Amino acid sequence: MTTANMIAVVLAAAAQSAPAVPVAAPNDYALEQNWLCRPDRRDACSTPSLDVTEVAPDGTRNVRAVKRATASEADCFYVYPTLSYDAGGNSDMIANDEEHRVVEAQFARFGTVCRTFAPIYRQSTLSWLRSNMTGNPIPMDPELRYNDVRDAWRQYMAADNKGRPFVLVGHSQGSGLLKRLIAEEIEGKPAAAKMLSAMLAGTNVAVPKGKDQGADLKQTPVCRSAGQTNCVIAWTSFRETTPPPANSRFGRVPNTAQESICANPAALGGGMATVHARFPSGAAIGDLVAASSAWTKDNAPITTPSVAVPGLYSAQCVTVNGANVLSVRINADPADPRIDDVGGDVRFGAFVAQDWGLHLIDVSLVMQDMVDLVPVQLSAWKARSGR
Repeated sequence: MTTANMIAVVLAAAAQSAPAVPVAAPNDYALEQNWLCRPDRRDACSTPSLDVTEVAPDGTRNVRAVKRATASEADCFYVYPTLSYDAGGNSDMIANDEEHRVVEAQFARFGTVCRTFAPIYRQSTLSWLRSNMTGNPIPMDPELRYNDVRDAWRQYMAADNKGRPFVLVGHSQGSGLLKRLIAEEIEGKPAAAKMLSAMLAGTNVAVPKGKDQGADLKQTPVCRSAGQTNCVIAWTSFRETTPPPANSRFGRVPNTAQESICANPAALGGGMATVHARFPSGAAIGDLVAASSAWTKDNAPITTPSVAVPGLYSAQCVTVNGANVLSVRINADPADPRIDDVGGDVRFGAFVAQDWGLHLIDVSLVMQDMVDLVPVQLSAWKARSGR
């Protein structure tokens, strides 16, 4: 079973029962070894090249060199999605290749605008998902993953924050954990005033219908402009040609008095906008990118870790079939030599799981847009706080 197939059942599997597990000891996040990324060291965020190859519609290529910031004024705190191949129900605290690759694809680029922090945490694993799918569930502690993220956050606030503004970044399981962290550790506390935004890709964030605040996050409104701060940006992605079906896992919430928010990082005020995607140049995170290396019809290799496809994608938040989602338009020309579709669908063999939309590329589609928001929000925050 592929990684995409495993991710496709993450929420469904989470609802199934599993044997009880003993309470695990907390991690000490004062130890460097318990972090994938921290400032001023060689790690998963600081070592990968951020250079990107831009592939134009006519197939020509332009390699852009990208440098990390040397004196960032903001911090970014990231929680990665479901990806661990560890054998247990919860992952261990050893970062394997899959953790390093997802950081490179989804978070290292934030190093151009902020100091980067990414804890290792004992997430629910792909092995656990497989065991649920086969009807033989292995033990998994659902609180362990949140407790790790919470403890890492508390360590960051105690030892590293020192009054600095910060951005939260997550995807899928990681976004769900950050949503809870905001509700329990940030709202109503001094930290809330320092939060530029929370970028929560691939999860539902509920608000009362017609409102921008309430329900899941009581005091944190939706970001509706690039200069707004102390707010949340959340989205789930679907093809414009394949809107969420009635059984969609995203874009809707169970409470009929509530709705799931959508805020497009490329156009927080709404409307269709070109999104500035950044994709791994090969099949980097399991089945994250179906295209592999075939970015042009001549199959010429890409020499940088990431690829941009200017103008290929645009997106807007819409309400369709009762769901609020990021509707993604592909502006492809089958006659030109550039790839027409990077993929991102969740598949079971040849079957496309339409209820999951483009979940696998929620972040990649708007990667540069997310990064570009940080300095804009930082400037607005500094102006309002008199910094």
